[in-house]
Amino acid sequence: MTASATTQRRGRRLSWTLSGYIARQYLLWFMVFLLAISGIVLLAGTADRLDRLANRDGVTFGIVLSVALFRLPSLVQETMPFVVLGAAMFTFWRMTRTNELVVTRAAGVSAWQFLLPAVALSVLVGILTMTLLNPVGAALLARADQIEEYYDPTPGPSLALRGGGLWLRQDQGADRLMLHASRADEESMTLYDVIVFRYKEEQFFNRMDATSATLEPGYWAIRDVWQSQAGTPTVFEQEVRIPTNLTSRKILDSFAPAQTLSFWDLPEFIRLLQEAGFSTQQHRLEFNKLLALPLLFTAMVVLAATFSLRPQRRGRVGLIILAGVLSGFVLYFMSSLVFALGISGKLPVAMAAWTPATIALALSLPLLLHLEDG
Repeated sequence: MTASATTQRRGRRLSWTLSGYIARQYLLWFMVFLLAISGIVLLAGTADRLDRLANRDGVTFGIVLSVALFRLPSLVQETMPFVVLGAAMFTFWRMTRTNELVVTRAAGVSAWQFLLPAVALSVLVGILTMTLLNPVGAALLARADQIEEYYDPTPGPSLALRGGGLWLRQDQGADRLMLHASRADEESMTLYDVIVFRYKEEQFFNRMDATSATLEPGYWAIRDVWQSQAGTPTVFEQEVRIPTNLTSRKILDSFAPAQTLSFWDLPEFIRLLQEAGFSTQQHRLEFNKLLALPLLFTAMVVLAATFSLRPQRRGRVGLIILAGVLSGFVLYFMSSLVFALGISGKLPVAMAAWTPATIALALSLPLLLHLEDG
């Protein structure tokens, strides 16, 4: 064979027919894994919600099942990297076992070209997960939380952010407190420019306008207060103490969780959090995690290829597949650790969100390069 013929063979481009075939195989296994994992998640979610809601008054199995179904898209989003990894591994393993890969490489198609259809589809899946599945999952998850809160005999505080500040609702016995503040100090849990509306047994009691309200153990310390009540003159007091069972953790936990906010709503909510004086670590991390999904899914495909494109040897196939699955779990636990560091502020948010995908790609590319070029 002449040098020019060898160069032509090695430089042959991946045909559209072969690209379509690989893409169809990958999509087939992707749907298989997606349906299988969704079924497992739904069963586990139904059992978990049944355990949580079964003892609450008025809760039927239909309500439990609806809550589990509403939570399903958000949970599937969390397992999507495993779906991509499993689909890619089985696609490449099957084509290696049937010698389709051998024939393809003999025709001059490299492993890098062989990966392109699966990588392109994984990037597309990442974009669709970020822009479509996430908003749907966030909306349904928020609805599931509302249903559970409706049947909760001891509802917690409700905290909402608006363009003009924040609103906090406190229910304690027959009394209700509605606090509005323009901003807050998260460390001292102090609200500034406060307006307090007090209700007793669903009836309006009085209004207080104050410079600040600080959460102390067992009470709100409201300072520089002007109290207004129907039929009585306005009264000024330096400090008013209102009993409360709230804690800083309960108030912070009552924020809309990052998972209940869609990709499109997160930037505006982050801005409102910053203006109100609260930490944005969790929500900024969630936004960056969504942006990193296409890169993460690409890394999953390359990682799968490093284990599935190896020559099939008797007795080693199971070990190779097992090694690939274990690698996925190691990446998952490493990601959880890095994300925790990002939320706590030990790592910059962008670094925490993008590190798992970057490390997975940086480790799998050299392995695949060694497999391809020896």
